Amino acid sequence: MLKNFIQKHFRKIHEINEKYAHPRLVMSGPVKFCLLLLRCYLVLLVGLLLYKFITVLTA
Repeated sequence: MLKNFIQKHFRKIHEINEKYAHPRLVMSGPVKFCLLLLRCYLVLLVGLLLYKFITVLTA
């Protein structure tokens, strides 16, 4: 019973992932560059948060 429930829901998730695996929008070069900058900024912010968290714990 539990196995069927899990398989059913994983199958549905797999179908959704297959449907949206390939993007339908075409992005221009500047848009891709801006998204890359935003991704880098996000990584930088997460790094700073981790650094602050570690320094507060060790202080």
